[in-house]
Amino acid sequence: MRVKLIAITQFLGTDPSAAEGSRGSEALIEYAGRLCYRSTPQGTPEATARFIQKRVEEGHESIIEHASASFEISGISRACSHQLVRHRLASYSQESQRYVDMSSPDWIVPEAVANDPQALSIWSESVEQTRQAYHKLRERGIRKEDARFLLPNAAATRIIMTANFRELLHIFRLRISPPAQWEIRQVCVQMLEAVYPHAPSVFGSLRDQLLATYPSFFAGAHETG
Repeated sequence: MRVKLIAITQFLGTDPSAAEGSRGSEALIEYAGRLCYRSTPQGTPEATARFIQKRVEEGHESIIEHASASFEISGISRACSHQLVRHRLASYSQESQRYVDMSSPDWIVPEAVANDPQALSIWSESVEQTRQAYHKLRERGIRKEDARFLLPNAAATRIIMTANFRELLHIFRLRISPPAQWEIRQVCVQMLEAVYPHAPSVFGSLRDQLLATYPSFFAGAHETG
């Protein structure tokens, strides 16, 4: 599994042509929030952080919808991606099994299977049969879009995901929890760890809470990110 932050909102200021260039996502969030109250930014990172943290604590989260982040997520199963795309206030571009040849796919093996030699033997036999069957169908001229019907949820996939910060908070709150399936939980931990340094005033409180409550979820989160 690999989660990579590939894009994030930057604030150009009220004069996009100004020589100062772009500023971070939190500058845009503060600007939007202060417009609501007709207040003036104090011009320091500390003041920006305090303002945003207070608004998030109050539940005034609409202002953080103005910032978004894009992630490239690879090495996850189709079972995981099917859960991810259920979050509809986000945009996705996923590797297509209709056009990509899957004669030699990567498989995502659950830890419970990988740690059980007999289960792993059953697993390996099954996915090899699937691989061979797919290859035979393609040799007979069956199109990829039809041969893919053989493929199981274990087939690895790649996906680009873009979501605004408010939706990301919602996803992290829902998916970084014990009831969440292990794979999407790992994806979301890595997403949180990737975006947090760029917007600590938005994600810091939730991250601190989750890290204190479920430290094991974060163990090794940077190893494959």
